[in-house]
Amino acid sequence: MIRVTLWNVDLIFKIAGLGILISVLNMVLRQAGKEEQAQMLTLVGVVIVLMMVIRLVYQLFENVKVMFQL
Repeated sequence: MIRVTLWNVDLIFKIAGLGILISVLNMVLRQAGKEEQAQMLTLVGVVIVLMMVIRLVYQLFENVKVMFQL
């Protein structure tokens, strides 16, 4: 059974909010003719989200390790 906690929903909203913010800033930068800065901003956004996801995967493996007493 999958339990959805408030923390998980909060993380989803953080990732979605970050995505919306990055996309709006990306459009503004592209309209201003700053393609390189827009691309770097997108890359930074992806790295931040990946760091969040990596932290969750680490917690998952720690929970599995505790559950199976490895």
